[in-house]
Amino acid sequence: MAKTTSHLRIIFLINLYLLYSHSILTIGFDDQLRTTPETDLRVGESSGRFKIGVFADLHFGENAWTDWGPRQDVRSLRVMSTVLEHESPDLVVYLGDVITANSIPIANASLYWDQAISPTRRRGIPWASVFGNHDDAPFEWPLEWFSAPGIPQLLCPVANLSHSGQEECGFKGTHRVELMKKEIDNNIQSHSRNGPKDLWPSISNYVLQVSSSNNPQKAVAYMYFLDSGGGSYPEVISSAQAEWFRHKSQEINPDSR
Repeated sequence: MAKTTSHLRIIFLINLYLLYSHSILTIGFDDQLRTTPETDLRVGESSGRFKIGVFADLHFGENAWTDWGPRQDVRSLRVMSTVLEHESPDLVVYLGDVITANSIPIANASLYWDQAISPTRRRGIPWASVFGNHDDAPFEWPLEWFSAPGIPQLLCPVANLSHSGQEECGFKGTHRVELMKKEIDNNIQSHSRNGPKDLWPSISNYVLQVSSSNNPQKAVAYMYFLDSGGGSYPEVISSAQAEWFRHKSQEINPDSR
């Protein structure tokens, strides 16, 4: 941390809505943090507070072929909208398992990813995301599909921000690389990043810097994001990721302040 974080105070406000959990992290500085989606996060000049909303394990697309699954997604949208309206965070972090890819019987799982981030995007709030073990898991065929009722009709996605409607629609998943690419390419408010290629297949490894309002090069805080694996590869923080974190933190903060 830079010296300007010596007065940093952290307050966790954790609330429960229905069966979903979210947390709001308020970080106080000598200045107020604000964000512009096209640039780094920066410190403002007034109240000295920066609020981060965290959504985890949303699992959009789970049991997508049933009535129950889509209803849960609608409820999640309502919960997130309520949280965002009441808390008005300056940044939202999607903390993995945004979708349940192993339950999504279409090639373009980004349809559900778009739905999950839509309350944040619609309000113009910047966000960042990391992957969990369910975000690019291969589709698992439900055993009940092989009983008398048979395989349900495959509902292909309609055109949306990340899907032209022309792609092949079939029983296969969408990998981390494609999910991250579509999020970054189609959302100017996203602060998500592709990590170093030598950490592949781990993708969402990156650092976000919070800068001083009068000096973009002067950092007041750093946020580290690590891809914990799962889905298309084992659930693990690799030794390469640990080494990257060590080198990155020393590069950013050589004096361990």
